[in-house]
Amino acid sequence: MGVPIGTARDITLRALDVLASADILAAEDTRSLLKLMDIHGIPLDGRRISALHDHSSENTVTRLIDAVKDGKSVAYASEAGMPLIADPGFELSRAAAAAGINVTCAPGPSAVLTALALGGLPTDAFHFAGFLPNAKAARLSALEGLRNIRATLVFYESPKRVGAMLRDAQTALGAVRTAAVCRELTKKFEEVRRGTLEELADFYASTTPKGEIVVLVDRGDLEVVNSDDLETSLKAALEDLSMRDAVDLVAKAHALPRRQVYQAALELNTQKG
Repeated sequence: MGVPIGTARDITLRALDVLASADILAAEDTRSLLKLMDIHGIPLDGRRISALHDHSSENTVTRLIDAVKDGKSVAYASEAGMPLIADPGFELSRAAAAAGINVTCAPGPSAVLTALALGGLPTDAFHFAGFLPNAKAARLSALEGLRNIRATLVFYESPKRVGAMLRDAQTALGAVRTAAVCRELTKKFEEVRRGTLEELADFYASTTPKGEIVVLVDRGDLEVVNSDDLETSLKAALEDLSMRDAVDLVAKAHALPRRQVYQAALELNTQKG
């Protein structure tokens, strides 16, 4: 069940119905859900909210699944936004699917989609990468693996680490890539700061923001491969591989359409003849 990422009034009427009617409630943060229900005047009526978070035992999921098998309805809410998006509710959903239990979703706000709507970067394709690793080396490695994705990159980040993350993104993805830091979405101090990765990294190097943060990074320009480079790569590959395998290898290495590389390989063969 989707719940607000900030403003409490963003909750849907269907979500309110679910909260009022479910036999059992589960939440990533029981206090947040209790506060939300209190704001909207939904009583617990003797129900107890079960905590389901990263530190919950397997018994918690098992207990909720058993309750559904006994005919009870169970509603799960993340701390904010849509469940299962960088959220521990995935384990419950997977267990329910494995048990053949019907699972449905009352959709609601999403920090990912809200940031994309406000960030000013292309939305025709996006890649949600969630939270990056805390350690610098692992974070750089993860970012380098995303370098050639032809989509807007979307990250969740801690306000304490956003400066370091932007600096690593500058190193791994390129200083001139356009990016946006979206903070406190739907809340009183909502802010979207745009610029290149270098500009944003410089700003947050001396500024530690507060609140929830989503970072957007524009797709990079693909490397331009000239005909001489392509010919050199093909000649080297054809020394040890069949034409088919050489074309596949070079097309993948240079991120080029296979047909273009195949045509270049045919021209090379013609020149030899």
